[in-house]
Amino acid sequence: MSEPVPLVAILLGSDSDWPKIRPAAEALEELQVSYQVRVMSAHRSPEVVREFVTGAAERGIKVILAAAGGAAHLAGVVAAHTTLPVIGIPVPTELAGGLDSLLSMVQMPGDVPVATVGVGSGGARNAGILAAQILALSDSALRERLVTFKRKLVEKVLAKDSALQSQLKKS
Repeated sequence: MSEPVPLVAILLGSDSDWPKIRPAAEALEELQVSYQVRVMSAHRSPEVVREFVTGAAERGIKVILAAAGGAAHLAGVVAAHTTLPVIGIPVPTELAGGLDSLLSMVQMPGDVPVATVGVGSGGARNAGILAAQILALSDSALRERLVTFKRKLVEKVLAKDSALQSQLKKS
């Protein structure tokens, strides 16, 4: 049996970013969305980035997640070379906790959009979910999985509230 064609590409500026970005892949796995992960640098391998991105749509990629820290130019360089949706994931850094990465991504010039999520594992997870939501616009089965996902979120919150209310009554 062959692997499914990846619909989402997760691009990392460095392999050391993977532990911080893994929640994006986990969210895609939960929602049964195929993806691939690659390491490529906007600064160290710009031609590799250009070649990968310009051929992405023909290979079936529909959304690109681009994670980078510090100068964090990967998402912008990717967006410059494609009409596919690009979601930037700012990677936390030692210098400013990821604020430097975030500011690099959200200050894109007009006409080169990059949707950008928050810094940290919540942001990475949200990038995966956002990619699935984009894909669900043309995939009713995925849309149903997202509806189920959202329903389960409500159930988790209600269960936590119920547990807290029980604790408070005992106090």
